[in-house]
Amino acid sequence: MFRIIDYEATEPVRKVDRIRPIPITHSPKKLKLAHITITIPRRDANENDVELIATVGVRGVTGTSQLLFKIFRDGKEIFRTQVGIESDPASEVNYVETFQTIDMDVGKGKHRYQVTVENITPGTEAAVVGPISFSGLAIAPSEKDHDKD
Repeated sequence: MFRIIDYEATEPVRKVDRIRPIPITHSPKKLKLAHITITIPRRDANENDVELIATVGVRGVTGTSQLLFKIFRDGKEIFRTQVGIESDPASEVNYVETFQTIDMDVGKGKHRYQVTVENITPGTEAAVVGPISFSGLAIAPSEKDHDKD
């Protein structure tokens, strides 16, 4: 069995807002989307899992953009994924991307997790239109005494 040791979630943009899109910067610059802080107690240090889930609504503006999403812990990249976004109005232009990772055996203390996006395709444009959500759930094994029959 497992027990929850910490949880945090943020939703900086709750719905699609095509009127005020946020342009996605081109690499190597990153657009910071959201951050959370997860605290790992000393007794659970290095024996835990932190499940991170992000959802980001994006829109193709010109061309077909390749967007690179990254998650960082305390400034160090721990995850990345890439997705193609089209801008053809006869096809898809709005996308909602959800991705997750598990950060295992995190040390004790407060840890800042951050999700970013960048456009890695020159000559194309894409934007964040919402929603944006980011959550982290830290779990650890239950006490061994509770697992005995």
